[in-house]
Amino acid sequence: MGLSGLTKSYLKNFLVYLEVEKNFSKHTIRAYNSDILSFLIWLDNTPVEETNHEKLKDYLVFIQKFNYSKTTLSRKIAAIRTFYRYLYRERIIDANPANSVHSPKKNKSLPRFLSSSEIEQILNNIKIDTPAGFRNRTILELLYATGMRVSELSNLNFGNLNLEENEITVLGKGSKERIVLVSSRAKEFLEKYIKTVRYMIPEEKCELSENEDSPVFINKTGYRLQTQSVRAAINDIVKKIELPKKVTPHVFRHSFATKLLENGADLRVVQELLGHASISNTQIYTHVSAERLKAVYDSTHPRA
Repeated sequence: MGLSGLTKSYLKNFLVYLEVEKNFSKHTIRAYNSDILSFLIWLDNTPVEETNHEKLKDYLVFIQKFNYSKTTLSRKIAAIRTFYRYLYRERIIDANPANSVHSPKKNKSLPRFLSSSEIEQILNNIKIDTPAGFRNRTILELLYATGMRVSELSNLNFGNLNLEENEITVLGKGSKERIVLVSSRAKEFLEKYIKTVRYMIPEEKCELSENEDSPVFINKTGYRLQTQSVRAAINDIVKKIELPKKVTPHVFRHSFATKLLENGADLRVVQELLGHASISNTQIYTHVSAERLKAVYDSTHPRA
């Protein structure tokens, strides 16, 4: 039996809520859509409005059979919890049956990061003799210099730039604004990209404006560069230089935070620059630094 028209409208409006009010990434919205759709199909004849806590527990038992990772399982549960919070907020349901549903404890894994030499190896192997190549080099310089998320970089408009003060305003998770700082080297690349390279990116001539709402980084059609393109550019260069690590845009963010802490930056300052709501999210980088110190000690101390 397919979903009723009413149930479909609940899901459609929920996805709009995630995008507009929660400012979730497109990737997360797609995942939540898939998670909730699977749940609704499983409910079959049970209306969303009549789902109780026992029914949710039955569903959790059901999905345990598929041996999902803890991360995937946590996301599926988070999707359901968010969905029912939304339904309760909209007064579609009188009580939230997902209130006491908890995600499994995830094993904390240390974030992957790159050493300074690995960063330089990646950056120096990007061919900057083409407009797209220079743009990609500028993007990776910015990711490493600022620690911003790739989605924040993709959404940059000219109104966000204050290069005279080496500052960029980004819109982070939960629509929270913060200021990130730009290194002199990254600033030089960005200024040259804006002044001379950006106009050469589109394959066909088109009018490119620089008003406050115009995207800083564009693709070959002149429209905003999407996060997938940044990931593809990183994958290409990592494959070319045969770096034996999985490198994503977020690894540049991890590397930024790790390097700051290794050089004595205050944890609260790093928290502000990363846009973490809680200091506990930032503290994981202190563990990275400690692990690295141990590795250096073990490899260099004569009696280690």
